[in-house]
Amino acid sequence: MRTIRPLFLNELEDRLQRAKAPGQRRERLNRLRAFRNHLPALRFFDPACGCGNFLILAYREIRRVELETLRAIRQDEADLLGREKGAKWAPTAGQTTFDISLESQVNVGQFYGIEIEEFPARIAETAIHLVDHQANLALSEEFGEYYVRLPIADTAHITVANALRLDWNDVLPADDCDYILGNPPFSGQGKIAGDQSNDLDLIWGSKRSRYLDYVTGWYGKARQYVGDKPIKAAFVSTNSICQGEAVAPLWEPLVSAGFRIDFAHTTFLWTSEASGKAGVHVVIIGFSHKKIENSRKTLYVYPLGGRGEPTEKTVTRINPYLADAADVFVRPRTTPLAPDLPQVVYGSKPADGGGLLVSPDEYDEIAADPHAAKYLRRFIGARELIYNEDRWCLWLTDLKPADLRGSSILRERLSRVREFREKSPKRQTNEMADTPGLFVEIRQPHTPYLAIPAHVGESRPFYPVTRFERDVIVGNHNFLCADPDGFAFGIISSSMFMAWQKGIGGRIRADPRFSNTLTWNTFPLAKVTPQTRERIISASHELLDARNVQPDASLDELYEPDAIPHHLIAAHRALDKVIDHELAGRRTVRHNIDRLSILFEHFISLEGAGRLTTETPSSRKRRVQSR
Repeated sequence: MRTIRPLFLNELEDRLQRAKAPGQRRERLNRLRAFRNHLPALRFFDPACGCGNFLILAYREIRRVELETLRAIRQDEADLLGREKGAKWAPTAGQTTFDISLESQVNVGQFYGIEIEEFPARIAETAIHLVDHQANLALSEEFGEYYVRLPIADTAHITVANALRLDWNDVLPADDCDYILGNPPFSGQGKIAGDQSNDLDLIWGSKRSRYLDYVTGWYGKARQYVGDKPIKAAFVSTNSICQGEAVAPLWEPLVSAGFRIDFAHTTFLWTSEASGKAGVHVVIIGFSHKKIENSRKTLYVYPLGGRGEPTEKTVTRINPYLADAADVFVRPRTTPLAPDLPQVVYGSKPADGGGLLVSPDEYDEIAADPHAAKYLRRFIGARELIYNEDRWCLWLTDLKPADLRGSSILRERLSRVREFREKSPKRQTNEMADTPGLFVEIRQPHTPYLAIPAHVGESRPFYPVTRFERDVIVGNHNFLCADPDGFAFGIISSSMFMAWQKGIGGRIRADPRFSNTLTWNTFPLAKVTPQTRERIISASHELLDARNVQPDASLDELYEPDAIPHHLIAAHRALDKVIDHELAGRRTVRHNIDRLSILFEHFISLEGAGRLTTETPSSRKRRVQSR
């Protein structure tokens, strides 16, 4: 229903209400009959129909609208007949001026589908006739006479075939189609192989992006099928098609061909009614060619975590990231777009075979060795950052030979590292076997720095990060950036950044995935004044103070979505007030969807009014060389 209501049902119900509007009786009756005649002319097409759920519900709702229309026609005809007789007459059960077998014209033959397997295709054909029978019983009850379609003269047109290899015009010519709808199969990158890979090659070419999910094949086929015809389409899809690096390779061809998004449900959790309650995070996107007159755009925005009912928001446009903003494509950058943002890199990589990292069980032994103990440093991996767990490492960048000679523990551990690296199939790791006391990649800052988790839970309202002093070592499963004054901490802790992260970033399942090149380097923060910078730093320090009210609490505990301490929420709101004002000015900001629209405006401005929005590092290099 979330698909078919904004695709066509809202429009049909609005048209019915306009036809029923008060006015001259004969004129109103003509409007109702014209609308009734419109319904059987519609054609619906599901090119991945399975057992026919979308077609079945669409048929049920069209029959319901037809029944409401016939009810209004009967009443108007009765009123006219009563006036002609000069009496207040109204029909009783069985008294009607028309034959319902002629008046009810919507039929199952208006519905078309493609299904790759025979058995569900036959189920779809049978199920739609069951719904037809139920609708006929409702019609019989309404008009007081039994109505049944026997013999069956028509059936739904379900073709058994691979929809990505079949010309859809062979099922339903595009000139006759009004609506495309359905729930094509999902299969993300890394899972597409064999026939599915070949299917996508037919649609997007052999050099297609590896980020394209299998469901994008149906968008590509719809582009070919629809052209510039007045067909409206809507698919349930995995939310990956509107996030991260999958956006440009899918939506740039569609936008270039003249397509635009008419409505969209932002990410929500679709749970199965089957045992086990398997769930997947999906979006619903309705789209058509821009030649169709359709000024109203609707976004259905869901609460954090994608659970519950959406808020309906009327907007002027919807871009491929499902934001009220122009069609732009955010691609990874090697340096920050905003001049005030520091560079973010991965943490240091040990590649040690267990020789340099120290678990809680190993700590006491090493701490008791006076030669080894002086090199123990706190180590922050992925779990240590979020859950505040204990872990250490041997940081031997300034290892003294005397300490190595005096410690059997250090010698044994470095021997373990050397052996591990010598056996590694990776050249870089193998080459570092001669320096077993050093991490393979060292990126430790010389100032206080910001540690950033690679991904966080979907329902986190803020991106949880922590500042550390230089003697705490952060591992390569996190990101880091030098942050001596807390400015970067303030930016990434803001709702503005979280809106950008969730709006354009990729995800691991449903969890936002941080990317230094895609989400940080593209964050469109205009150059701030020294006064604004100081306000952001001051607000970030107040946020740290609010955290320190519970000094032993982990980030996971502090940012449990339904249990964030009120004083911590207040500190975040104070920080948001500063950054929202910097980016939004006097505009009202109520939700992250508002923030995302504002950020896209800044992004376009900083990228040169869209000139570089589709530029990759390689294309920029070619442009500079040619110039």
